[in-house]
Amino acid sequence: MTKRLEGRIALVTGASRGIGYQIAKGLAAEGAHVVAVARTVGGLEELDDEIRHHGGTATLVPLDLTDMAAIDRLGGAIAERYGKLDVMVANAGLLGVLSPIGHIEAKVFERTMAVNVTSVWRLIRSVDPLLRKSDAGRGIVISSGAAHSAKAYWSLYAASKAAVEAMTRSWANETMNTPLRVNAVNPGATRTGMRKEAMPGEDPKTLPTSKDVAARIVPLAFPDVTETGRLFDVRQNRFLTYRDPD
Repeated sequence: MTKRLEGRIALVTGASRGIGYQIAKGLAAEGAHVVAVARTVGGLEELDDEIRHHGGTATLVPLDLTDMAAIDRLGGAIAERYGKLDVMVANAGLLGVLSPIGHIEAKVFERTMAVNVTSVWRLIRSVDPLLRKSDAGRGIVISSGAAHSAKAYWSLYAASKAAVEAMTRSWANETMNTPLRVNAVNPGATRTGMRKEAMPGEDPKTLPTSKDVAARIVPLAFPDVTETGRLFDVRQNRFLTYRDPD
């Protein structure tokens, strides 16, 4: 069976659990060497064992995404070792807190925005030159339906995802005439720890697993993807087109 990402280098943040863990496994199964980034060393080691068990390879990078200088160094290390990057999946994120907007603590707001928005910008800035060196660079940024629904008490998370989605669209427009394809993803409600934190009374068995969701996201990394600047909705299994204002 032909592997679609044989010989390619893929970076995944938030790779120690949930959707990021399963995306990393899926990319490795397709032949990519995965640079797996997360804070939790134990989760990264478990991922590495799984990838190697199935014949794949990975490089583990324990890193707190609030360490912006470390993100810069990561881009430099990838450049020195591989000279390029083929796939970037910006998956890591925090829920923050579900609260009336006026009750959100400043330190919670600032940390959530740092991880969900600033670190994604810093990562893009660090690896954009490397993705442009690939013959089929792919940027995948995990967003959320919260960016569009803006429900009561979800202001922090919704604002962070709206910001990162807008940033992704601008990045796609900047790279429109290059081989680099950039898209955001709405994974929808998924059986993850973050979802349990947000919806503690929900029956997790009614939700798709991280593995199910990741299986639909991994193909966005394939070289034959032509869409860019779009939002991929996992539940609908299709790209949605943004409507710009007149």
